[in-house]
Amino acid sequence: QISAEQKISEMLQQSKILEAYMNDILTKESTVTRLITEAHLASEAIRELSSTNQEESLVPIGIGVYLKVTVPQVRNLLVNVGSGVNIEKSKENAKNYIELKIKEFDLALKQLQSQKEQIAIRMNQLQNEVNSEMQKSGAFRFCGMGHGAVRGGFRRDGGICAESRRCRLRR
Repeated sequence: QISAEQKISEMLQQSKILEAYMNDILTKESTVTRLITEAHLASEAIRELSSTNQEESLVPIGIGVYLKVTVPQVRNLLVNVGSGVNIEKSKENAKNYIELKIKEFDLALKQLQSQKEQIAIRMNQLQNEVNSEMQKSGAFRFCGMGHGAVRGGFRRDGGICAESRRCRLRR
C-alpha cells in the first residue's frame, strides 16, 4: 500500500504533466488562430485583385520596408500545397483552396479548445483529490496559489508560503 505522501506526490506529478500539455495546447491554439487570420487576409486580398486592370501595390520586403510595384492583370496564382510544391490555380480555385483551409483550421481550433477544456477539468479533479488526500493525512496543505504542498502548511513567520509573500497559509 502506498503512503499518503507518495499518493500526493504522484498526483502532483500528473498535474505537472497536464500543465505542460496545457501549455502545448495553448501554443498550438495560438498558431492556429494566427493561421486563420492569415488565411482570411489572403482571401480578402484575392477578392481585391482586379482581373482587368493593372494596379499599384506595396509589397513588404521586411522590417516595415515596402516595394512599390505595378501588379499586372491577375488570372492565376501560385499556391503552395506543401513540401515546397507550388501549383498554379485560377483566382477562384485559389480562393476555394483558402476557404477549405480556413474550415480545416476552424476544426483544428475546436478540437484544441475541447482538449483544453478536458485538461482543465482533469487538472481541477487532481487538485481536489490532492487537497482531499492532504486533509485526510494532515501532513500537508496546499498554499492555494499553486506553489505546491508545504509540510505542516505553516511557517513560523506568520503563515506565509515560502514561494510568495502574497500567499497566505492561515491556521
